[in-house]
Amino acid sequence: MQLKKKRWHCLSGQPITELDKQVMYWENKGKLVPTRDLIKTPEQIEGIRKAGIVNTGVLDEVAAHIHPGMNTLEIDKICYDYCTSHGATPACLNYEGFPKSVCTSINEVVCHGIPKETDILQEGDIVNVDFTTILDGYYADASRMFIIGKTTPEKEQLVRVAKECLEIGAEAAKPFCFVGDIGHAIQKHADKYHYGIVRDLCGHGVGMKFHEEPDIVHYGHRGTGMLLVPGMVFTIEPMVNMGTWKVFIDAEDEYGWEVITGDEKPSAQWEHTFVMTEHGVEILTY
Repeated sequence: MQLKKKRWHCLSGQPITELDKQVMYWENKGKLVPTRDLIKTPEQIEGIRKAGIVNTGVLDEVAAHIHPGMNTLEIDKICYDYCTSHGATPACLNYEGFPKSVCTSINEVVCHGIPKETDILQEGDIVNVDFTTILDGYYADASRMFIIGKTTPEKEQLVRVAKECLEIGAEAAKPFCFVGDIGHAIQKHADKYHYGIVRDLCGHGVGMKFHEEPDIVHYGHRGTGMLLVPGMVFTIEPMVNMGTWKVFIDAEDEYGWEVITGDEKPSAQWEHTFVMTEHGVEILTY
């Protein structure tokens, strides 16, 4: 019989720490634990934090200029120009064929919307702007919702609840809890409004690469998924649909990226990059 390979390894020649003991306790109980490389060093966390500062500046620049009548290609230029002028690189640009620097997802587009000259923001639209920065080899990832002019009460509520889902998920993220604890809290809140939480896409580890372990699902049960350990860096980014949680890829998207709600009702999403500390999560993107 082949023995299951251990994911957690103590550092050679070093005494077993309290962290080692806690992780090994859960691994011995059959829980999924991180590999040690997912635990970022203080120097790495500082690098990710600096990338987060640039990333926040990008979204602040969008907030200062977004308005009815502009097209999403203009948003792409704002993001690219700010990012590169601060010595950083847009992670999305040419990532697995994605053709632009930022994702701009309007109304029923859940995520990965591609900026276009023909996508013109109209009064009442809601749009998610999702940007990831690479600075000195470190990654930070965040998105915000923008309401264009005045919209309907239904869309306003969706945007508000989506932000609340992010905040509630962050509150549920505690050291030595599990990814499922985050998802359970988010789903419970969305269910109050009969909203659908997208299941085909999720948050993720980030920092040294664009996407790392673990997958941060936004639905599910407490005590499931990977153990969350101080030093881990990840995104929480619930995609909240006004109707069904189901989605599809836009057949008219030549690149195969844009994700649409299954019933074509609006969707909203907020995202931050977090580091797990001994007391809970700290936001690295503001």
